[in-house]
Amino acid sequence: MLSPPSLPITRADASHPTPPTRAQTRAAAAQALEASFLAEMLKATGLGEQENSFTGSAGESQFASFHREAIAAEIVRKGGIGLAKVIEAAMKETQDDIA
Repeated sequence: MLSPPSLPITRADASHPTPPTRAQTRAAAAQALEASFLAEMLKATGLGEQENSFTGSAGESQFASFHREAIAAEIVRKGGIGLAKVIEAAMKETQDDIA
């Protein structure tokens, strides 16, 4: 399972961190969902699977999934495919936020 992108923690001073805003939390959740979607799409393409005489054991598929998840997270970090923005807008609409 993908971990959500780390939320920025703003600090009023060094001893009292300010919790992330609703907008930051919503953006991180939307990015995590986009990364999960992209990881599944990469899996569907067969990325990381080997079908030859050098194919590894069952553990190979586990490591391949880590690789796909890392690639998906990096795609999202670089701007993604725009899905996170759509998800975030839908979340904002359902929460009746203006921020």
